[in-house]
Amino acid sequence: MATQAASPEKFIYRSSPTATEAFEGWLKEHGQELPKHTHPWDVSRSDIYVEDRWQPIFAEMRAKEPVNYVPESPYGPYWNIASSKAIQHVEALPELYSSSWQYGGITITEPPKDVTEEQLAERRLPMFIAMDRPEHTGQRRTVAPAFTPGEIEKMAEEVRARTAATLDTLPYGEQFDWVDKVSVELTTGMLAILFGFPWEDRRLLTFWSDWAGDVELSFARELNDTRWEIFQEMAQYFKTLWIDRMGKPPSRDLISMMIHSDAMNQMSPQEFMGNLILLIVGGNDTTRNTMSGIIHALHSFPDQRALYEADPSVIPNAVQEIIRFQTPLAHMRRTATADAELFGHQIKKGDKLILWYISANRDEEVFTDPDKVILNRENARRHLSFGYGIHRCVGARLAELQLKILMEEMHKRRMRVNVTGKVERVRANFVHGFRKMEVTLEKF
Repeated sequence: MATQAASPEKFIYRSSPTATEAFEGWLKEHGQELPKHTHPWDVSRSDIYVEDRWQPIFAEMRAKEPVNYVPESPYGPYWNIASSKAIQHVEALPELYSSSWQYGGITITEPPKDVTEEQLAERRLPMFIAMDRPEHTGQRRTVAPAFTPGEIEKMAEEVRARTAATLDTLPYGEQFDWVDKVSVELTTGMLAILFGFPWEDRRLLTFWSDWAGDVELSFARELNDTRWEIFQEMAQYFKTLWIDRMGKPPSRDLISMMIHSDAMNQMSPQEFMGNLILLIVGGNDTTRNTMSGIIHALHSFPDQRALYEADPSVIPNAVQEIIRFQTPLAHMRRTATADAELFGHQIKKGDKLILWYISANRDEEVFTDPDKVILNRENARRHLSFGYGIHRCVGARLAELQLKILMEEMHKRRMRVNVTGKVERVRANFVHGFRKMEVTLEKF
C-alpha cells in the first residue's frame, strides 16, 4: 500500500496552475509569437488534436505517402511515419533508428534555441525508454518484475476494491467531471501504490505528469524554466522516499526495486528524474486518457454501448478496441544513426522520424472501418498504442487490468454514463486525451 506520511512540509508548486492552465495563459499573451506551421502535412500542430480534426490529414497521408518528409516545422524538419507497417519496420531496427536521449529522445520537441550547452547538459533527463541497448535492457529489467502476470494478479483485488469505492461515490442525475472524479483519481491512486507514495499527496503525481507530458511548453521559455524547477522539486520529494527506504528489506514498490538494482541504484540526479517522469507519465496519462476514452466512445457509438450493456463478455476485447481508438500517446520519435532506405525514401544520418501511433491505429490496411469503435473487432489487439519491439510499454498488462475492471464494475452497477456537458481535449501532439468531460449517470 501507499506510504501514509513522509512528505516535505511545504511545496512551492502545490497550489500552482496546471501545465495546461499555464500554457493557455501564456498563449493569450504571447500566442502571436509562436512559430507557424505551414506544411499541409505538418501534424505536429496541437490545434488539430484539441479540435479533434486530425483524422482526415493522416488518412490522406496514408493513402498518398505514408512515409513523407516535412522540411520545415516549429520543431525542425522531420519524417512522418504514418502506417502500421512502416512503424513496425522502424521499431524493429532499434540500432539503426535510435530512441536515445543522446540523439534527441522520444518526442518531437527540440530544446529552446537560446538554451546554452551547459544548461542543456544539466537539463537532459535520461530514462530507459530513451536509451538504446545495453543500458535500456538493464534498467527495464529492474522495473519489469512489478508488472509480471503474478504481480498484476496480486494487484487485481486492490484495483477492483478501489474502483468500486470510487464508482460508489458518484452521484446519479447530477452532472460532474468524469476526468477528475474517476480517470484522474483511479490512475493517480494506482501510481501511489506502485511507488509507495504518500497517499495524501497523490495528486502531486498528476500535477508532475501534466508538466512532463506537455511538449508545447518548449515554445514558452519562462514556462520551460518553471517546468525544470518543478522537476527538481519532484526529484527532491522522491529523494526523501529513497533515503527513507535505503537499508530496508526489498519490497514490491518501484523505488525499492531501483534501490536494490545494480542497473539503477547509482543513477545520476538527471537519470533519476528522467526515469521518474517516464514511470509517472507512462502510468498516468495513458490509462487516465483511455478511462475517459471509454466513456466518450460508448456515448459516441450507441450501438456499441448497447452491445456492452447486453453482453459483458465483450469487455476484454472492448478494452483493446478502445485503447486502439483512443491512442493515448500520439507519437514516439526515433533518430537515424546512419543513412538508410525506408520504403523507397532516403533517410540521412541524424534525421528525425516521428512514429504516429495515432495514425497507425486508424490504418485501413489493418483495420476495417478504423474510424468506428467495434467492441468485438477480431484484430483489435493489433493496435500500436503500447509501441512495438524492445520499447513496448512495460506496464501494458496493468493498464489493461485497470481498464477491464473499470468496465466490469460499471456493468455490475448497470451504470450508463452520458456525456451531457463540456468536453475539453488536451492541446498537445504527444499526450492524446481529455482535460474535462462533463457527464450524467443513469441506470440501464
